[in-house]
Amino acid sequence: MTDRDDFPVPPLDGWALILGASSGFGEAAALALGRAGVNIIGVHLDRRGTMPQVERLVVTLREMGREAWFYNVNAADEVRRAEVLDDVAKRFAERGRGETVRVLLHSLAFGTLKPLVGEDAVNQKQVDMTCDVMAHSLVYWTQDLLSRKLLSNQGRIFAMTSTGAAQVWRGYGVVSSAKAALESHIRQLALELGPSGITANAICAGVTDTPALKKIPDSDAMREVALRKNPSHRLTRPEDVGRALVALAQPCTYWLTGNVLYVDGGEAHSG
Repeated sequence: MTDRDDFPVPPLDGWALILGASSGFGEAAALALGRAGVNIIGVHLDRRGTMPQVERLVVTLREMGREAWFYNVNAADEVRRAEVLDDVAKRFAERGRGETVRVLLHSLAFGTLKPLVGEDAVNQKQVDMTCDVMAHSLVYWTQDLLSRKLLSNQGRIFAMTSTGAAQVWRGYGVVSSAKAALESHIRQLALELGPSGITANAICAGVTDTPALKKIPDSDAMREVALRKNPSHRLTRPEDVGRALVALAQPCTYWLTGNVLYVDGGEAHSG
């Protein structure tokens, strides 16, 4: 049952803004939401070598009949953020359909994997950068969407966290603090945006073979533990998370907010 590829896809419409759209969870979310009927605004940071993958993703989305507006910029840069959202607002206005963003997914995985102390210890600039990209940027994108009236009153905000927000792994200390801050931001956004009908939840996937995982020290050991603990004895796949996001983005989930939601096949709480 867990390996089926033919699950029915609940229909959705509107637009999704995905931060970190070119690979891993962001790419899977774009494909899953696209299949459900959602147009995609993708923000990513790729060099020439990885751009073909982005181009293939855009072609696939358009073959589905979806619109795909992709921006190759640093999502943590204030100026670039404004440029992207100004362009989106302009394009929405020109279309004259009263369109807004239905889903905001924060899936940015760019940080420093160094110890807190010792010869190769992380420095202040690296700590600030990691927390800014992997946590605080969610707040700034949300603020700017709201100020431009681009976020739907049925908006669904999601942010990718990890069990490392509350556990310790070698070299993961700064990223762990960023994930903890990200979860805190989600709770606060849920409180402040609840009266507007907008929900905010963190998504905690199981161990998944993504480019980000490969950069974590001892990631092979993490894979082995996950395979042992997971009731299905397999790693979580990006498409598992993409499918879950389609379900969680439905209008009927308006009362589900402020949580850390585990999309891991039961891994986190198994022995």
